[in-house]
Order: sequence, then structure tokens, then C-alpha cells
Amino acid sequence: MDINHAANLLYVACDDGALVEVDTLSGKTQRQWPLAGGPDATFFNPASGIVHVAIAEPGLVQSVDPRTGAASKIATASGAKTTAFIAPDRLYVLSPSHGGVLELTGA
Repeated sequence: MDINHAANLLYVACDDGALVEVDTLSGKTQRQWPLAGGPDATFFNPASGIVHVAIAEPGLVQSVDPRTGAASKIATASGAKTTAFIAPDRLYVLSPSHGGVLELTGA
């Protein structure tokens, strides 16, 4: 999970394959989006407003724009789940099958 401090919104990627937006002031669920699989890590980018979710199986990063609901997927590799977000626009994914780190720019 990760938080949008400016908007008081928490983004929780759930094991059942959904990204859920929760209002931190009221505790109420606001919106949710389907995920392509069980999540491993979630990052909110305050610069872009995009939420990124790493999914080890099938091996991808799914990005959701909560303002529009638009979603995109970037294939990584099966088992690639450990990620790190470096502001303002770098997302790194450790990929065992590549034997290294994948860098996703413009995240």
C-alpha cells in the first residue's frame, strides 16, 4: 500500500486482485480497479498521480491513474516482484530471470 498525502487517499493492492482507494479521513472505500494478479508492491507517484503495482505472476507492473481510471501494463518477467520507486519518475524491478534490475522511466 501507499498513500497520497495531499489528497488523503490510501491505495491498497489486495491479494484478491484489486487496487482499492480508501479515504484516510473517513476510512471509507471510494473506488477500486481490477488487477492482473496478486500484488507484491504498490507505489504512488505524487509527481504523476499514478499508482504502480508490481505483480510477480504473470510478471508485470500495472499502473492506474486514479483520476481517470486509465490502466496500463508493462511486462517484466515471471517472479519479478521486488520493486523500488525513486522520485520523481523511476521505478526499479528486480528480475531473477533477467539476472538484474529493470528500470522503468517516466513512472
